[in-house]
Amino acid sequence: MSRSLVQPVGQKRLTNVAVVRLKKHGTRFEIACYKNKVLSWRSGVEKDLDEVLQSHTVYTNVSKGVLAKTKDLKAAFDSDDQTKICLEILDKGELQVAGKERESQLSSQFRDIATIVMQKTYNPETRRPYTISLIESLMHEIHFAVDPHKSSKKQI
Repeated sequence: MSRSLVQPVGQKRLTNVAVVRLKKHGTRFEIACYKNKVLSWRSGVEKDLDEVLQSHTVYTNVSKGVLAKTKDLKAAFDSDDQTKICLEILDKGELQVAGKERESQLSSQFRDIATIVMQKTYNPETRRPYTISLIESLMHEIHFAVDPHKSSKKQI
């Protein structure tokens, strides 16, 4: 039995990686992509698949480097063409977002909603608009929850 050394020199670290996951037929499939390029691909700006994917391989676990088995790919996707499967995962899969990034996105959206509310309301006594800080504190007070999947305008 051969032993391989698992040392930092022998490992290839994934940097600037976004994981896109798709669960199909009870098995989770993942691909390694560039985060900003995934968003560009989904919005239609980026057309080159090589710019989006880090590799044309399908994994069951990207972080551990576990490749998906061919029989699982055939059972779930009726094909073993890695590029075709990567396209389906890229289009239908869920993009994993880091905690800090999600928090930043939610606070930005919270502020956008407060700004929209500020533009549509005013104090009837002074006939001046309410301040954003007042609206934000009132939104916190009523425990307003931002839905990241809806636009700011739809949440008002």
